[in-house]
Amino acid sequence: MSGAADSVRPRNEWLTLAAWQRLFRDRPLVPLLGLLAVLLIVRELARPGVFTADFLGVTLRAAVPLAILAACQTLTMLTGGIDLSVGAVASMSGFLVATLVNGQGLAVAIIVPLIAAVLVGLVTGIGVGVFRVHPLIMTLGIGLVVLGLANVWQLRMVQTGAGVPPAMRSLGSDRLFGILPYNLIVFIPLAVLILLALRRTGYGRMLYAIGDNPVAARLSGARGWQVLVVLYIISASIAAVGGFLIAGLTNVSSVTLADSYILPSVAAAVIGGTSILGGRGGYAGTIVGALILTVLTSLLSALGFPEAVRQVLFGAIIVAVAAAYTRVTGET
Repeated sequence: MSGAADSVRPRNEWLTLAAWQRLFRDRPLVPLLGLLAVLLIVRELARPGVFTADFLGVTLRAAVPLAILAACQTLTMLTGGIDLSVGAVASMSGFLVATLVNGQGLAVAIIVPLIAAVLVGLVTGIGVGVFRVHPLIMTLGIGLVVLGLANVWQLRMVQTGAGVPPAMRSLGSDRLFGILPYNLIVFIPLAVLILLALRRTGYGRMLYAIGDNPVAARLSGARGWQVLVVLYIISASIAAVGGFLIAGLTNVSSVTLADSYILPSVAAAVIGGTSILGGRGGYAGTIVGALILTVLTSLLSALGFPEAVRQVLFGAIIVAVAAAYTRVTGET
């Protein structure tokens, strides 16, 4: 009798594949935080004694610009799109600040690239929302246009590089008490605003609706083209802010400064659980995804792997994680 009772006794729920699939689908932050903890442990094992307050401060400082550019990918991916122009817009913004600050002052040097970013986002949004150009093609093309215009501006100013303003260098690279990076002053309000907008506003719900079922969203009265125009303006503006911080972090102004952030920004959003097909995801997971990639980059550097290996790994991560989330959620 006891043998029969043991045979029908329910198994531990967490020993079933279905339970883990539900966890990844409904609460992706839990496994993501677990993965981040594992990477931190491995990083410590790779070079014992490195896990200090200084290491945490440096990691946070490096993760913030990536998390900001990944916000652009998260917002656009929720609608089934993508923004490959973030690198060009961020680079353009940082370069414009450096070339304008000496003659126009810091305030004008910041306002001008923000206005330029809004115009870029407006053109992109009209292309995607009104003329129905695929977001990948539209943002890739706009990114090349921005890069070309930035090169023209560079030749006009007869400068191959310019100095980053001290205030921007301090904001991008300095840390309070050697631990908390100053760029959190920008990142925390921005992150809170994005999280609240996605969860508590009608516009945030429309982003999910358009990505999940654009036909149903249109029939319910949502004007998809207006939502997309505003979306790409927001994305370009966020990318400009990210460019300011990247310039301050690296103390470099270049028309290609942020190009290396494009692939990691997509990877951070995908790792964070945002579906490339639209309609599912959130910014909290993206923030953890940016931290994971930053720690992973530090780990690869500690192990002596070159930059090329990191790029290959990021590409593989995007493919593998996207496939895993698709299988877990049952998307097609």
